[in-house]
Amino acid sequence: MTKNNDNRIILPEPTIRRLPWYLSYVRMLDNLHVEYVSSTQISKELNVQSSQIAKDLSFLNIRGKTRIGYEVRSLVSELEDFLGFNQHHDAVVIGTGSLGTALMQDHGLEHYGLNIVAGFDVRDEVIGQELGGVPVYAISELEPWMREHDVPIAILTVPVERAQEVADLAIASGVTALWNFTPYRIKAPESVVIANTSIYAHLAIIYNRMQGKTN
Repeated sequence: MTKNNDNRIILPEPTIRRLPWYLSYVRMLDNLHVEYVSSTQISKELNVQSSQIAKDLSFLNIRGKTRIGYEVRSLVSELEDFLGFNQHHDAVVIGTGSLGTALMQDHGLEHYGLNIVAGFDVRDEVIGQELGGVPVYAISELEPWMREHDVPIAILTVPVERAQEVADLAIASGVTALWNFTPYRIKAPESVVIANTSIYAHLAIIYNRMQGKTN
């Protein structure tokens, strides 16, 4: 665990990946009016060792009470605050094909603090339209539009051969984070946060594991 220049806690990536699992579960408990939950209970539901859960939460200075566990509502609030899910983070989608459109229409992302405010594309048939209530602009408008609206996140759902080019354009437009859905490992300055979500990589894992079980 480290801290950045704003004294913000920077956790190991595996821990960051587990925290939303915990949040989803305790949100469900909160909706059921459950007041307390133990790490053992969370462990049984999520198949994560209780000692690992306690360690992950201790990074956030969250500790349960002996023989009682964690206060559910407080745990929901602490996790939402740390993960940034209770804040609004504006983003644009670059590439409004099937995947880009699905993300623009997924209003469930708003429950996790992500607010998609615009889409950008090169196709005349979608420019000027709205997808999921989100306006679509020409890619040529990206830089002036981004500088005017000061949106920090760009979501890349473009063809792989355009990935680096579009990433460079988004960075030049002032974004500070890229959510990359292409299988291309884009390059960016260290000041730009990159999260790679490759559907194809996960498919490869599934196919490989399936083959291993078959053999």
